[in-house]
Amino acid sequence: MSRFPVARTGRRLALAGAAALTATLALAAPAAAHAEVEADTPQALAENVTLTFVSEAESASAGFTQLRVVLPDGIAFDDVTLTEAPKGWKLKATDGGYTVAGPALKAGVDAEHKIKIRQLPDAKEIAFKTIETYSDGEISRWIELPGGDTEPKQPAPVLELEAAAPGATPVRPSPTESETAGPTPSATASDTAAAGSDTDDKAAEEDSGSTGLVIAGVVVALLVVGGGAWWLMKRRAASSSG
Repeated sequence: MSRFPVARTGRRLALAGAAALTATLALAAPAAAHAEVEADTPQALAENVTLTFVSEAESASAGFTQLRVVLPDGIAFDDVTLTEAPKGWKLKATDGGYTVAGPALKAGVDAEHKIKIRQLPDAKEIAFKTIETYSDGEISRWIELPGGDTEPKQPAPVLELEAAAPGATPVRPSPTESETAGPTPSATASDTAAAGSDTDDKAAEEDSGSTGLVIAGVVVALLVVGGGAWWLMKRRAASSSG
């Protein structure tokens, strides 16, 4: 009996197994992410954490000019400090997050920037929805969140966090300007004028009271003098009649 048919059968089985393995890996592999985020300390309630954002270039003819990032709950713009970005790019606050933008990058060059977060929120994972703008006006929105059995076509960058360290607590929020105690302010011109007006009013009231007392005294004196004169005239009339 020839051994070649057996060898051919073995090769066919090997090729079929390899194809099946390739298909399985392809199905199991997650969708390619074009906007990603990483942390040097991916842990809930961790402080002074550096986040690195990378947006992969997709256009062959235009470069990035702006990235807009929506901050998750628990992180405010005041907690964000830009530590690294493409040359000439600046950080600016927006409604719900920030933008980092500047001169257009070369086509095919990925956009990478780093920010320092005062403290990460107490969560298992946080998403940073990202909107990318190219120099030709094209916009890519990586804002879809995972859910259900369907894999997002344009997933938002998601950072998975480890459980908070024992004893970790949220840091106290930064005091606002109104809450910050400052030195006693000096009197302004308007304050001085108001104080002068109050003093004048009090002086006027005191003068008015003094004048009233004087007038009352004069009236009493006139009544006494008048009464005395009337009594004297009545007595003289009685003497004359007698």
